Amino acid sequence: METFITQPGGNGPFPAVILYMDIWGVREELFDIARRIATVGYYCVVPDLYYRQGRVRHEFRNERNQTISSDLLDERRREAARASREALTDAMVVQDTQSLLDFIDHGEPVRPGAMGCLGYCMGGRHVFLVAGQFPQRFRASASLHGTSLVTDRPESPHKVAAKLMGELYCGFAEKDRNATPATIKALDEAFRNCAVKYRYEMHQGADHGYALPDRDVYDKQAANRDWELVFAMFRRQIPPFSE
Repeated sequence: METFITQPGGNGPFPAVILYMDIWGVREELFDIARRIATVGYYCVVPDLYYRQGRVRHEFRNERNQTISSDLLDERRREAARASREALTDAMVVQDTQSLLDFIDHGEPVRPGAMGCLGYCMGGRHVFLVAGQFPQRFRASASLHGTSLVTDRPESPHKVAAKLMGELYCGFAEKDRNATPATIKALDEAFRNCAVKYRYEMHQGADHGYALPDRDVYDKQAANRDWELVFAMFRRQIPPFSE
């Protein structure tokens, strides 16, 4: 599993954060986000979860060099991304996360114990699942414009709420069809009286994909608010060591 790794200068050990990709797969945009996380004291990894399908890279840009949102793509390119997503099951992501945990626990400059995770789009769903599967490890979790968080399936992500520990933050976009009032209400109900401290922010005027800096719908104000809340959560749950 090809994995991008970045960390602060110095010898560590550092608290670890796993960054879960969106439907488009790994790319420099996500690596830059990982670097931003590293600059405030964290060892951050970005796994290529599409590795079973070969070296998949979906990156479609407009004339302004912005990555194009799904709704604006032609059907051929949109279907290519969907096919990659459909071939990646939630069970595979949990299995791959176990492999990542095994890796960072053996020889990497990582502080043992609690760590963080952050995911975009489908990665936001994966954050729910791995935080529920490994609650003793993931104590600071962030899902940004996550998809399929509340479904009718038995394995719906919101049904792991009682298993989570630490804190969970969700960033939602007002114009995102994945963040309907029904979804927000169901999540509120699922996390009520749970051990995990749950918080969300609804970004007015923002659309799905708002938090990714290369995206054609990037909302700088909303994304900066997310970082304010995410980094505050990290400092509470997995504080970096002082110099």
